[in-house]
Amino acid sequence: MVAIRSTRLAHDGWLKIRVATLSGDDGVAFTREVEDHGPAVAVLPYDPDRRVALLVTLPRAPVLLMGGATDVLEAPAGLREDGEDPADCARREALEEVGVALGGLEEAGHTWSMCGVSTERMHLFLAPYAARDRTGSGGGLAEEHENITVVEVPLAELRDRADANALDDMKTLCLVQTLRLRRPELFA
Repeated sequence: MVAIRSTRLAHDGWLKIRVATLSGDDGVAFTREVEDHGPAVAVLPYDPDRRVALLVTLPRAPVLLMGGATDVLEAPAGLREDGEDPADCARREALEEVGVALGGLEEAGHTWSMCGVSTERMHLFLAPYAARDRTGSGGGLAEEHENITVVEVPLAELRDRADANALDDMKTLCLVQTLRLRRPELFA
């Protein structure tokens, strides 16, 4: 069985980078770098009457670094504060990022985002809303410099993008496909 022998902090900023020394059954030690920024949430707000979803685009340094597009569609998401309930965090992020006050949430998973390199475990939610629930413009908090653009996308377009391998963000793809499985009539 593999066990952690020790860890050391290599970087302490918005995220932490830890170096873990592990050993296996054979006793041989090896290291792994671990990105550590804590638990997160993502939510897909969708209007079942108008058959649209609220998503965001924002510049992502890793995507830009790899020469990717600057307009990756994403479900609203964010990091949980210490002790914060995942559903409360999802509601907070939806209000901040897309300006929608959410009521009921439907759990869609609790998954490791990138279990090979990150400690991030993400709660995923689906959340119906109505036009009257749009209480603000969204766009994120100014002090976070996220440069968020709010986008309302027809569910049929999200279906087509998923089928064409054109939804580049993993959490968003998972949420769209989960909604398709649970509520296929919304995508007709």
